[in-house]
Amino acid sequence: MLGPILCIVLGVMVLAFGSRLALFGAGVGALLGIGILSILPGTQESWLWLVVPIGLAILFAFGAGIAKSLVGLVTLALGALAGGAITLGLLNLFGLDWGLVNWLLALVGAVIGAGVLSRFKDWTVIVLAAVVGALLCTRGLQMLIPALNGAIASLIGLVLAGVGIAYQGGLFGKQKKAKK
Repeated sequence: MLGPILCIVLGVMVLAFGSRLALFGAGVGALLGIGILSILPGTQESWLWLVVPIGLAILFAFGAGIAKSLVGLVTLALGALAGGAITLGLLNLFGLDWGLVNWLLALVGAVIGAGVLSRFKDWTVIVLAAVVGALLCTRGLQMLIPALNGAIASLIGLVLAGVGIAYQGGLFGKQKKAKK
């Protein structure tokens, strides 16, 4: 019960403040841990579901926090890892398990994440953080409510990602000045 709640809390934090590198790293680490555990046999009900995502979240947050002087390199690596983690998260969200194909798709997602991040760094971090946060929240909700899947889970994820992008992109709170 603690794992899903921590997943949702971290997801909300990444949705709101994921452009901060350490928090984005923690979200990517947790999502990657969940993705890895979901394809390993026999780990579904073990204590690993709590330890691995938390451990990777701490490791990635710590690594991202320390390496601020290497921000370009770290964000590129996080972009690649986020692309792979998002791919695994989406495959998991739809209940798709194609074995080795999942890893190949994660590799393609990693290449896309790194490429997009190198071109549009600020917005890419915002978008990737919002998607990672949305997937963490959705996955946490699915762990709490197993019947939540398919179109409903996808819609929740899309809405959360959109809200996260809008919030971190500064679209909330800005008012247009009236013309005189």
